[in-house]
Amino acid sequence: MLNDKTILITGGTGSFGKCFTKYVLENYNPKKIIIYSRDEFKQWMMANDFAQYKDKLRFFIGDVRDYERMKRAFEGVDYVIHAAAMKQVPACEYNPNEAIKTNVVGAQNVIDAALNTGVKKVVALSTDKAVNPVNLYGGTKLVSDKLFIAANAYCGDRDLSFSIVRYGNVAGSRGSIIPLFKKLIDEGATELPVTDTRMTRFWISLTEGVKLVIKALEEAKGGETFISKIPSFRIPDLAEAMSPGIKIKEIGIRPGEKLDEVMVTTEDSMTTYEYDKHYIIYPQMFWQESKRPQPNGKKVEEGFYYSSGNNTEWLTVEEIRELLKDVDLEK
Repeated sequence: MLNDKTILITGGTGSFGKCFTKYVLENYNPKKIIIYSRDEFKQWMMANDFAQYKDKLRFFIGDVRDYERMKRAFEGVDYVIHAAAMKQVPACEYNPNEAIKTNVVGAQNVIDAALNTGVKKVVALSTDKAVNPVNLYGGTKLVSDKLFIAANAYCGDRDLSFSIVRYGNVAGSRGSIIPLFKKLIDEGATELPVTDTRMTRFWISLTEGVKLVIKALEEAKGGETFISKIPSFRIPDLAEAMSPGIKIKEIGIRPGEKLDEVMVTTEDSMTTYEYDKHYIIYPQMFWQESKRPQPNGKKVEEGFYYSSGNNTEWLTVEEIRELLKDVDLEK
């Protein structure tokens, strides 16, 4: 699927972009991987990290806000992975116009550039925060998702499709709870702050996220949202796994925070199908005979709701402790 293909990653110097690049270079033989981002220092560091693959990598300085630059970068590209976004909830709340420019206008620029070049497939990364959003970041990602789904209506007879991959916070990602707990434990804390002891989250690694994107590249026909079936964990269990016997201090839920990560709503259940290791939400609009559900899927019951709080698979404290051994905390 990826052999002899040219792949471009927006926001490619981020944690996902680096993991995706490493995984593809180690498991496939792409023609070229283009890293499109606006931070030249991060590109320089990534080029050094991947020096052994220098013949396969290209680095483009550019912003998703800049349509003309992106269109130039898309020339000759087969697949685009759209990972660039403003992701920090407080930053988006205090800088709403900037979040809209990157997450909404940037998404439309990716779509227009793909429509006006020879790109074959675009996969955009979504987030649980786009589902029933309660903060601006989630709102901008909801709009972004809708734009990518609707873009399939403009493909005409082009050999082009747009799809979405959705998952929550990656284990160990910057600004998430694992590195926070680790920092406090390393500093000798005798208790850990938890916003609400009822809080749950899904557990997904970067590699699992990368594999889901590759599945979308392989299977998507246009408009689908791919969601992994992954285990949940309780935040107090995470604290116990990281520091057995440590006390928990409940500090109150933060603005824009949810008790559970939600991936599939009851409204989505109307067009959601379950597969062995994932769900696919098919678009309610732009439904075409040629884009019927993938085989071997089972339509979920009407009213189905998939969140980290109502999951059927839960991690024990010991299982979390084992998984933590493989967590690579982002620098």
